[in-house]
Amino acid sequence: MKEWKDPEAMNGYLRRYRIESALPEELLPHLALRKYEPGERLCSQGDKPDHLYLLVEGKLRVSTSSAEGRTLVLTFHQPPELIGEIEFARGADYLNTVEAVTPVVAISAPYRYLSAFALDHPPFLRWLLDVISRKFWTKSESLSFNLMHPVETRLAGYLLSRAADCSGTPFQGRLRSAELKDAANAIGTSYRHLNRVIGRLCAEGLLERVGGHIVVKDRRRLQELVDPMPSG
Repeated sequence: MKEWKDPEAMNGYLRRYRIESALPEELLPHLALRKYEPGERLCSQGDKPDHLYLLVEGKLRVSTSSAEGRTLVLTFHQPPELIGEIEFARGADYLNTVEAVTPVVAISAPYRYLSAFALDHPPFLRWLLDVISRKFWTKSESLSFNLMHPVETRLAGYLLSRAADCSGTPFQGRLRSAELKDAANAIGTSYRHLNRVIGRLCAEGLLERVGGHIVVKDRRRLQELVDPMPSG
């Protein structure tokens, strides 16, 4: 992890994501930029938190571990995304482990300065409430989707959501075979069953296994699994 201060770059990120008005001026000198390489952790489950992070570049993976040592990938985050806001609000240890999937840049804000300058700042509190409520809304929608749709539909949605990188570049349509266990965890199925579903979709011409990747061959038909055409 590399940390540095660059007020011009910092202000650029705050303007890009339209949050400069949510932060009290007294807090700004205490913000820093941090860069993480793939595999580096921003925080680990069970650790005592001391910073709030705003993801401004790159992609993060959020996972949790059971007492038996099993790891479950919960979600992936792209900018802008807050890390540590629930722990800050509740005064709790980090609930999950968050690590960089790609090179990541995040703005870090020490809890002690947030407590000193932001807790009595209504714009910050409104922003924090919006972030937390949006996360719970998204989680509820994701849980409902996984409960109400077959694995084929959930896999199609997962592949399409992973199809573009964090900068919004055009559709890539591939997933490394090594990531299939993460994909199975994310959509709530077993690794073995996911492979069976991928096999069926390959036989139907929607997907293809090429050089250690699962490649989307027919994006239109994959999209139809997620958003079927209305009957009638």
